[in-house]
Amino acid sequence: MARTREWLKFWGLVTLTVALVAAVVGTARQAPRAAAAQEQTSALGALAAPQAAPIPAAARPLADLSESFTAVAEMIRPAVVFIRAQAITRGGNRIPGLQPGFEDFFRVPDQGPQLRRGSGTGFLISKDGYIITNNHVVEGATSLRVRLFDKREFNAEVVGRDPETDVAVIKIDGRDLPSITLGNSDSVRVGEWVLAVGNPLGELFSFTVTAGIVSAKGRLLDGLPDRSQYSIMDFIQTDAVINPGNSGGPLVNTRGQVVGINSAIASENGFYQGYGFAIPVNLARVVANQLIAEGRVRRSVLGIGIDNATEEDAAYAGLSQVRGVVVESFSSDDSPAKRAGIEVGDLITELDGQPVEYVAQLQQIVGFKKPGETVQVTVVRRGGQRKVIPVRLAEAPSDRLVARRAANDTAEPANAPEHRSKLGVTVEALPAQARAEVGDANVGPWITDIAIESPAYGRFNAAGRGVFGDVITHVDGQRVRTVQEFEAALRGLKPGDVVSLQLYNPQAANGAGASRTERIRVPG
Repeated sequence: MARTREWLKFWGLVTLTVALVAAVVGTARQAPRAAAAQEQTSALGALAAPQAAPIPAAARPLADLSESFTAVAEMIRPAVVFIRAQAITRGGNRIPGLQPGFEDFFRVPDQGPQLRRGSGTGFLISKDGYIITNNHVVEGATSLRVRLFDKREFNAEVVGRDPETDVAVIKIDGRDLPSITLGNSDSVRVGEWVLAVGNPLGELFSFTVTAGIVSAKGRLLDGLPDRSQYSIMDFIQTDAVINPGNSGGPLVNTRGQVVGINSAIASENGFYQGYGFAIPVNLARVVANQLIAEGRVRRSVLGIGIDNATEEDAAYAGLSQVRGVVVESFSSDDSPAKRAGIEVGDLITELDGQPVEYVAQLQQIVGFKKPGETVQVTVVRRGGQRKVIPVRLAEAPSDRLVARRAANDTAEPANAPEHRSKLGVTVEALPAQARAEVGDANVGPWITDIAIESPAYGRFNAAGRGVFGDVITHVDGQRVRTVQEFEAALRGLKPGDVVSLQLYNPQAANGAGASRTERIRVPG
């Protein structure tokens, strides 16, 4: 019995020992698994709830710049707009933004009415809906639609356009709209950070923000279309990405102020290749103010042809630095500068005490002074002879007027617009380069457009004859040479009357030119 108890105690101790060993081994095996599970839970927690990490001291300036870009983008995007432009064109009629030569109108067959659409960018400058954009965005448009960043949409009207600077102002009907602050483009420095905001490639990439630096200032782009002798080409160059559709959008500094209007790119394929150009906002501001106040821009001129000074020019005038502009010619014998005593070869170095560095700068200083105002022009001549000459500025005529005067002294007045007559036919004065082609006997107002809804359109369309490029020579047998004479001949007509038009087209009869008669009923 006693022996049996001893054996029971022994086996009990063995069993207890085995159980303790198993527990210790199990605990040891579970510890790595628990640690691994804890690490996994910690990692998942870190992914699910990101924590702010300290910014290294060396990276702080970059982080501050990024915050600045973000803040500026949030501030200005509500004031940037997406512009849809629409126009109905027919045959050879001009396409918005494209100004072909006169002869091109004859070469394009009448294909019937075509709907053309384009898009661009603009930005609000006032809470009541004034918008600055590019002239080439809205030129030729028959309707404009504007969409805001908050997706509201408005119809827009053109307040005024200035092809010479490629600036236009349009307006939407709204109140308390977001607007943007205009800065000072004269204070912009090369190397300064800027943001470009716009709608590259249309609606798909609307309200895009890109960043870059100011690459250069005072750029002259000779290859731009529609450039005239009074065009002011003084661009800010930037490497911020700009593509078709960005036109008219703001170029802003890191304070959120507009310093330029994105307008052009230098590219071999039509898309961004690193060279974008913006109109300085100081120039745009002056133009926009005049367009809003008067609907047009009045410019002043000295009446001279100028070019940037060269090293030889500076040496001839005894200057230690190459600066200023050289007087190369006069616009006429009645040039204000010539009358005042300025001579060909003079080096203009100052105007009203302000240093003159290059052509576009002088164009801006002079161009936006008031016609009739007297300015003090500082010139330097051979050997350092310096003179200050007062010149009374004249008002710049339009290029159209200059061309017409060269061809015909009985030309239309300055700034004569295209005119839609009571027949629904739009006529303009015949361009100078076309007068030789049609001959003096056939000079008259030429048809550039015709309303689809008008009886005139139906008559020409039914006859299967081209209307665009036709020159009107007679109305009811009366000879007409100008737009004014054409309108005077129509003045006595009443709705329902039938008028006889004698037309001449130089491309008819296999290019030999021919006249024909069309009779149109005056719409009621």
